[in-house]
Amino acid sequence: MDRPPGSAYRSSCVKLYLCSNPEDSTVERNALRKSVFPKLRQHCRHTRGLDVRVIDPFEASDSSRWPDEQTRQQLINECRDSSAGPFLLALIGHQYGKAELPTQVEVSEFQVLLQESQQAKISTQEVEGQYWRDENTIPPSFCLRPRRSTCCPQQSEVKKEEKLKPKPEDDGLRRLFQTTVSRCVHKDLLSSDRAQRYYRSVLDVDLRFALENQPKHDIAGRCLVYIHKVINAKGEKEKRMNSQIQPQPELLVYTMATECDHRHGYTTAKRRTYAQSLCQQVYADVLRLIDNVNISETSESAHIGDALAIEQEEQEELCKILSSFYEIIRPEEEKIRAYVQQREQQRPLVVVGGPCTGKAVLLAHCAQKIKSWLPDSDPVVFTYFLNLSNNLSPKHLLLSLCSQIASQYHHSRSLTGRNLLDDPSCSNNNSNCSLVSNLDPHERTTGDHVSHCCEDLSVEPYQHHSGIINTDLCLSELKEHFSSLLSLMPSTKNPLFLIFDGLDHVNYTVGPQIIESLPSPLPPNVKVLLTVSAKRTQILQAMDPQSPACEISEGREESGYECVALGLADRKQCVRMLASLLSRSGRSVTSGQQALVNQSLTSCCLPLYARLLHLHTSCWHSDSDVTYSSLPDGVHSSICALLDHLEHKHGSSLVVRALSYLTLSRTGLTEAELSDLLSSDDKVLLEYVQQNETPSSDVKVPQVDVETFLVDLRSFLTLRTVKGSKVLFWVSRHFKLAVTKRYLGSHDLRTEIHSAMADYFSGQWAHGITKPSLANQKSLPNKETAHIAPYTDWQPFIFASSLKDIGRVNLRKVLELPHHLQESNKWEKLEVGLLLSLRFHQAMVRAGLLGNLLAMLEDEQGSSHWRCSRERGLVANILKSCACFLQSSPLQLPTVMETSLFPYLEVFPALRGFFREIREERRKRGSGLGVVLCPLPSVVPSIHCLKSNFAVREVSVTEVAGNDCGMVAMIMDDGTAWFWKGSGFDVVKLLLSWEKSKLKFAGLKSSGPYILLFTRCNKLFCWDVTGPEVFVQLNAESESKDPTSNIIDGFVACQKKLFIWFKEESFVRMFDVCSETVTHFQCQSCVTCLVCSSTSLYMCCGQQDGTVSIFDTNTLSLLGTCSDSKRDPVTLIILCEDKWEMACVDRTGNLTLWDVTAKTQPPRFVKKILSYGKSDNILNTDYSEEINTLLVCQSHLVTLWDTCDWEPWDKFLSPQGRAFTHAVLSQDGHLFLALLDTCPFVLVWRVSTGECVLSLETNEQPHTLLKTASDIICVAPDGCLTVWDAEMIDAAGASPTMRSRVKELVAGQTGDWFYTTDGSEVVWRWSLKTGVPDANLLHEGPVKKLRLSPDDLHLVTLSAGDIYVWQTEMGQNILRLSGSGASDVLITPNNNFGISLSDQSLSRVWKLAHGSIVCSIHLYLSDAQVSHESTFLIGRRGGDLLAASLWSGSINKRFSCVESSEHVVAFQTLSHPDFVVVMGASGAVYTWNVAEETVCKHFQLPYVFHCQPQDFQMSCDGNYALLSTDNDSINLLNLSWLVLCSLKAEGPVIRACLDKTGCYTAYISSSAPQEESCVCSLHVRPILTVVRLADGERIGSVFLPKQPLTLVVCKCVFVGFEDGSVGVYSISDILNTQVEPVGCSDPVGSKVKQCPFDRTPVGWLPLTSPNVTWP
Repeated sequence: MDRPPGSAYRSSCVKLYLCSNPEDSTVERNALRKSVFPKLRQHCRHTRGLDVRVIDPFEASDSSRWPDEQTRQQLINECRDSSAGPFLLALIGHQYGKAELPTQVEVSEFQVLLQESQQAKISTQEVEGQYWRDENTIPPSFCLRPRRSTCCPQQSEVKKEEKLKPKPEDDGLRRLFQTTVSRCVHKDLLSSDRAQRYYRSVLDVDLRFALENQPKHDIAGRCLVYIHKVINAKGEKEKRMNSQIQPQPELLVYTMATECDHRHGYTTAKRRTYAQSLCQQVYADVLRLIDNVNISETSESAHIGDALAIEQEEQEELCKILSSFYEIIRPEEEKIRAYVQQREQQRPLVVVGGPCTGKAVLLAHCAQKIKSWLPDSDPVVFTYFLNLSNNLSPKHLLLSLCSQIASQYHHSRSLTGRNLLDDPSCSNNNSNCSLVSNLDPHERTTGDHVSHCCEDLSVEPYQHHSGIINTDLCLSELKEHFSSLLSLMPSTKNPLFLIFDGLDHVNYTVGPQIIESLPSPLPPNVKVLLTVSAKRTQILQAMDPQSPACEISEGREESGYECVALGLADRKQCVRMLASLLSRSGRSVTSGQQALVNQSLTSCCLPLYARLLHLHTSCWHSDSDVTYSSLPDGVHSSICALLDHLEHKHGSSLVVRALSYLTLSRTGLTEAELSDLLSSDDKVLLEYVQQNETPSSDVKVPQVDVETFLVDLRSFLTLRTVKGSKVLFWVSRHFKLAVTKRYLGSHDLRTEIHSAMADYFSGQWAHGITKPSLANQKSLPNKETAHIAPYTDWQPFIFASSLKDIGRVNLRKVLELPHHLQESNKWEKLEVGLLLSLRFHQAMVRAGLLGNLLAMLEDEQGSSHWRCSRERGLVANILKSCACFLQSSPLQLPTVMETSLFPYLEVFPALRGFFREIREERRKRGSGLGVVLCPLPSVVPSIHCLKSNFAVREVSVTEVAGNDCGMVAMIMDDGTAWFWKGSGFDVVKLLLSWEKSKLKFAGLKSSGPYILLFTRCNKLFCWDVTGPEVFVQLNAESESKDPTSNIIDGFVACQKKLFIWFKEESFVRMFDVCSETVTHFQCQSCVTCLVCSSTSLYMCCGQQDGTVSIFDTNTLSLLGTCSDSKRDPVTLIILCEDKWEMACVDRTGNLTLWDVTAKTQPPRFVKKILSYGKSDNILNTDYSEEINTLLVCQSHLVTLWDTCDWEPWDKFLSPQGRAFTHAVLSQDGHLFLALLDTCPFVLVWRVSTGECVLSLETNEQPHTLLKTASDIICVAPDGCLTVWDAEMIDAAGASPTMRSRVKELVAGQTGDWFYTTDGSEVVWRWSLKTGVPDANLLHEGPVKKLRLSPDDLHLVTLSAGDIYVWQTEMGQNILRLSGSGASDVLITPNNNFGISLSDQSLSRVWKLAHGSIVCSIHLYLSDAQVSHESTFLIGRRGGDLLAASLWSGSINKRFSCVESSEHVVAFQTLSHPDFVVVMGASGAVYTWNVAEETVCKHFQLPYVFHCQPQDFQMSCDGNYALLSTDNDSINLLNLSWLVLCSLKAEGPVIRACLDKTGCYTAYISSSAPQEESCVCSLHVRPILTVVRLADGERIGSVFLPKQPLTLVVCKCVFVGFEDGSVGVYSISDILNTQVEPVGCSDPVGSKVKQCPFDRTPVGWLPLTSPNVTWP
């Protein structure tokens, strides 16, 4: 192949041809095969993303199976053309090898040889018997008869020693040829050059073919030749290989000489020694050559835009491949050209044709010609061959189109404030809805509302810098954006051409939806070309709904498209193409054979058939006995004949399994993968096991067998690029159909193949793990089961060569494994092992396939097999919320997911495996921040967000209902009904017909398992959601003739009885589902509410006039009535059957309680509770019998009732200026959720404290709230459903928080507890083992200061002037000191003394055990610290630094700066006895020995590094000091090396803290500003970062969920937040062997599930009065 120097090799495989003398290299080749090639392959896969294949033509032990010269030359060319780097590895030993018999001798030359032999009286009988004349070769030649070798290697029973033994007839032929050729040369009958071919060995022939007449740059650096000379084979000593290697220019040739002992010669030991040295050298040399080659690689970008661009590049490559098959000029090309050149044409062009007519090839050829057809313009052409695409969803296709058009026209403007280039979340959900009989699966929705974009799309070029694509768009939004781009982007100079092939062969919903996206008529300068099969007309109907489905004709002006019918090809052109193909392969046919070919092409004149005939006729010889029946009569028969030929030549098992793997793969297979799969296949491997032999553990399919098989199929099985890998694919879809019909007819067979590929791509049999093969199918000895070690490589999701290497994504596993797990019904492995696996998520995100990952998580296909749909929904929504960030920073995925999932691990135990992978990933990496205690989440992520996708954007919800079964039903104002059956399903549209017309719905009601729908034509339908999907019509219409009075006001279902009442009607109809009877109950006034007893025996009807009527439903009699004196309408009736009490709530919230124990007597009045305040009407109620709570929502008030004693429990007023619109109780009643007018959030209140603790985000102003058994559902006005898990809300709402912001936090050295204060009278002690506060330390006033002793045994607090000393282990307040007047307290390092600091009176030193005063200090020292030896109190006063004795209280040491203007601004005591580091205002740095009163000035800080006292911190050992924070910089001083450094933060620094041990610094910074279009939640959050001080290496970063206030580093990192919550993060650092705190290293272990609201801290009471009072 003529490749220019320096060009990149677009290949994913290094393919080496091993050239050698088979008789003299067996030991060396075996050594390379076992010890070098596997290691080489693994290294290249991990470091370069390349596969390595070595083609050894003589790998088979049976010489009759060795390929002939022509086949070997094909293999060499394959390696040369497709290898990414070196392609030849030659081993030249000390034996030249026997001459190879020529496989083909021209007729004239052969006759000369025969004539000369006869003249020399040499018998030619053997030659004439082995060679026969074949006129079909070009030129006509005598050909060597093929050896009669069997197709299956095990069928040969020749012993291994005999296989390599030269055959006597071959030696005789060689002698005859060489003798005769010598005579011919001597007589000048044959030239010397021609004569050489009869003397050349196999090695010589192959080397000459590989190296002669080749460009230098195609050989240099691509060929390795090793020459081994054996000197004195019978004497002298061996020499080392490396000392004799002499490289030569251009061709890399290494020469080695081995001297042998004369007595023993070239022994086996010496050969093995040489083989070991050769292996080492080959490994090093091949690696060097691969590293030096410029390989074109697919970049691993996390941007979906890049992934879409790569897909388009692959489509362009595919277009070039298909266009290369265009060899027959079709007259239809001119029609297409005319369409392309017609500017006024505004209809799509449809190329219609039957199977195998070449539609795709024709369009691919035309796509390549468009630019030449339009020389005056620069057209933009996009081709999509959907039969060969990986993602066939309409959303993905439209997203790709929009992205590529915008990119090509330099346009990426957002639509309605939302950027197309932003957040990926939405891909097609190809789930199959189970509502088949009544719910139309064509109109299921998962998208958001449609928004106008025409006014936002500008033709002005705009370059988006991030390249991040937002796929969180529903199908209707994408359609609209696509239509707008088509209208605005193309121009006369840059017309747009969209070419689609295979739209009619993909999912039946995809093609019509793409067609519907096209504007009609097409905008100017836009042309659309597509292919349609003659028998698949749904695409044509989508373009022209008025035309009959079966009518296809050209030139119909009234149709919505132009049509070009593609028929059969011209027979003469097919004949010429066949002749050309035969000529290129060095073959021809006789005139008689040509007549048969012409006859066959007359009956089937298809280009594909002609190509198949080439393969059949190329096997004919001039004397072959062929008839018309010898040729298959069609494409399918020709493919079957080809498969028969391949099975005979290569063996049935290999062909069947290889084609099955290729056909059932998702994207195709690389050559190396196919070889691995065959070498892992029991049925194939057992064919390589000899009869009566036990299979060895290293048996595998020779690479040369796979390669020769692929060479025979290269005309129809070619290579294309998929995600950077070259994969094999069928150029014609008919091959796939034929293979499936022939080999994969049964479901079990397909499942078996998919299962084998799933095992391979999951790496199940890697690392030498053996698997049991099929038991004794080849009469194995002792009937034992063989164990075969498959030739497979490890299959991690990410290849990494070292811990520091971020690695390469294993894209082949990512693309193939999910498909095969699903098709082999391995649902658990697919769901738990992939969809809920961190490693799979990392690979997908890093590969730029975040959108695909989200589609897989949300896909509910096979929902009956899923077990974790809620977990997948949660993970998907978390990924959506931070998709923008993950695309730009994919390596942060583990941290993002850990902080997001941590609060909900108890709710979703299935996610513990995912969380455990995160911890293992951090441990493997050796550094990072882990979550120990997660603060209260600021946002509770939803588990589902089901976006409406209505055709009319203005449609809105008029009525909605839900039930405990999880069903949600909605009626829209256009009369349509939509259903959501719960987790695992999409929103689907209900289609009911009556008298051939679709019904429009007026409303719906829900009760129990039943949903009642009523239509605008006064028909009622009922559906039991727990049963079959059958809607039963009810004959229970209102008797009124007024249509407006037929509106159903209420519906109650109980015990197969349905009770229905109508608006403004005074009767109730009871419908018995079992008997289908209807009963009438008449009340006194209009019915407003109804309740039934649990047995449905009694029915209570509330009425407009405040009356309640009680009926017996069996006897249909009125048992009694009761009424309220105020006569307000009854809104709600609650029947408590255990007490036989009936509570009636009127519309203003007043409650009346009645005793209904006596069934035959009227109810007895018990009591009435009035609702005080505004008498607003009730908006809604929520009654929970399990927790005995009733919620009553009014616009200004939410009232909670205790239904045990029927008293108001609590009342919650609406925020000022706002009004409640809806409210519901949480699952356990500890919280309630409410909607406020003009508020786009769902607010959550904690009942016990009355605090609003959470807000649930929605896309727009909510319409209503629904509560099911496990979910909270918010319904938007446009029908969008946002679903939260009820337990998640409880978990988030129960997260412990202090009343106000965390003002101070202290942590102990032991790591068991830490303490926080918010300035109130309560100090919280938090347990790191449980993650919750376990004790509250109560005080009688606000707490101002906290101090914890170094041994963690005592906590000293300062509250309202009193000092409290707490014993932390016993939980007792042992001392309460009054009269101190202290403003601060300290504890000495020896844990014995406390120091109260007062700026108004004396500062005192006192004993911590009993509070007695040791001494008093008269001067107030600011910023005071205690020396490490607990001997001095050191602080600043008057610009100096003073040291007061802790025994006497006197000031006996002073530090003063030499310069009069200098004063001390900061200082720090050190762990070194009596040493203090002092910072001067001028930037001078001193050390002061307090005991010896000596001062040493170290150096002067530069001005930009001056110390800021409020930021100054220092490690205890004095090695590091934090000087200041300046915007986004942190300035540090390394005192041990006297080095200044500055750390750059992501944004402005909010807080910074230095670890006292001097290991780390932690800081919190704001996020860097992002583009205005970015809506990612993480980009606005503060970031906590920890840096290792020793080398400045960043340990890890964590996004904080809210605004931080305090920061402490003490083994862990503690963060206090403004809302009173706390976060704790562990530091993992392999260099410092930091150990995560006990109890927090494995938070995913099994725990007893406990209600989060039941975790009440223990209260530690203070002493009632001070027990020590100071004067």
